[in-house]
Amino acid sequence: MKKTHWKKLDNPNYLGAYSLLDGETKELTVTIEKVVVEKVKSQRGEEDCKVAYIKGQKPMILNVTNCRIIEDIYGTPYIQDWIGKQVTLYVAKIKVHGDDMEALRIKKEAPKLPELNANHSKWSGAIDALAKGTVTIEEIKKKYTLTDKSEEILKTELQNV
Repeated sequence: MKKTHWKKLDNPNYLGAYSLLDGETKELTVTIEKVVVEKVKSQRGEEDCKVAYIKGQKPMILNVTNCRIIEDIYGTPYIQDWIGKQVTLYVAKIKVHGDDMEALRIKKEAPKLPELNANHSKWSGAIDALAKGTVTIEEIKKKYTLTDKSEEILKTELQNV
């Protein structure tokens, strides 16, 4: 039988530390779709909160700590610049008013992108997409690490298509 963490009942519409406390998930890498201010119901009533909408997940209420981490990772305080950026979530033990609590936090470094090279299963698809003009090398670099050597090979193979 699947168990329900009691904190899921407090605010079930948003991600929280309890979302990663299933015994299996240690970290979750997510993509930010947008960040807005919206009214959120809490134990203290309704309050305006910064909320990150996450691709394929529930939204996440952003506290100051997590906002500062996103700003540090990507070098911008502007929420519009955070769209499409990835962050890795984890559960941290923190103290609040002397009590130990679990909090949903963002790792202080950007997630590592997979490397695209000639051995990667997506290599030929990347060449086809480049040849058709449906993608650019800059767009590929947003999803994959592309070394200078791999980029050079990619461009050479593209000329042979």
